[in-house]
Amino acid sequence: MSLKIINLSQRYDNLWVLRDISLEVKSGEILGLFGLSGVGKSTLIRALAGLNTNCGGRILLDDDDLTEKPSRQRPIYFPTLTTESYWRALFKTHTEPEIADGEGQVLAFENALSKAENVLLLDNNFCQMDWQTRQEKYAELRRAVREKNLKVIFATNTYHEVFEVCDRVSVMVDGEIRQTGTPREVYENPNSVSVARVFGKNNLIEARRLTSSKAEIPEFQTISGEHRLFTARPEKQNLGAINQNVTLAIRPEHISISFGASFPEDNLLKAVVAGIQFLGETTQILLDANGLMLQSVVLRLVGLNIGDECMVGLPPDRILVFKD
Repeated sequence: MSLKIINLSQRYDNLWVLRDISLEVKSGEILGLFGLSGVGKSTLIRALAGLNTNCGGRILLDDDDLTEKPSRQRPIYFPTLTTESYWRALFKTHTEPEIADGEGQVLAFENALSKAENVLLLDNNFCQMDWQTRQEKYAELRRAVREKNLKVIFATNTYHEVFEVCDRVSVMVDGEIRQTGTPREVYENPNSVSVARVFGKNNLIEARRLTSSKAEIPEFQTISGEHRLFTARPEKQNLGAINQNVTLAIRPEHISISFGASFPEDNLLKAVVAGIQFLGETTQILLDANGLMLQSVVLRLVGLNIGDECMVGLPPDRILVFKD
């Protein structure tokens, strides 16, 4: 039992807002729809709810084709009330009540959760709630999905919510789905520069390949800083032509910092601490390796200050290679 979207497309005049979107969400599953603002998430949600017409493609719910059915005939619940309109409907007034927006959003969300029976569409429904309330509503959503066996598509531009809420995630860029998988799969193995750039922090390094495409241990030279870096052997299609630049990607938490001895196979670079930002449970460090700027994240920073020299290590097996 599932909701299937097959090659759904929509454009306004000559502008494509959605292009060949294909997704499937199963009963008892929360599928995250992640992307930056303006990539088409809300347009897709409204198309599934039947509020946007003239879309190409098909929408199938189990064995029922919903493509041409109006919104009132679709067993899909989409809370269209805004926070303000929900309060006005609740109190039957045209004046704006003196109640925090977050509280109105909580009531609108709970109303949607109680009415959904088959498919529930959520579009950034936690954005005005405080942190503690969000945690409570995440738990309520997961519980309702299990108890009612709901199919949920949850659109958000906050990637931390994907890990808190979703079983799988589809990453949208420029009106297209670029990658779908579990949050961990997409985080650890983004399939393109566009996904690596938007789904969490990443060091994206422009480089040129030095070794043959047949080399067991590929070697690259960075454009900034002219450092030589080894990587694990990537898929051949990601190597690109030897006379064309590629992008190397490594997460900040995978870059190590040391003062002396380390593992030489970890692509050791000399660097200067250019910035330190305390983030509570972690600390972010900006490093200048001869013009190559890198971000590292550590749980605890000891003995380093801005302007200090250090060694940084980039483990080859943590570096991804993209030709786009």
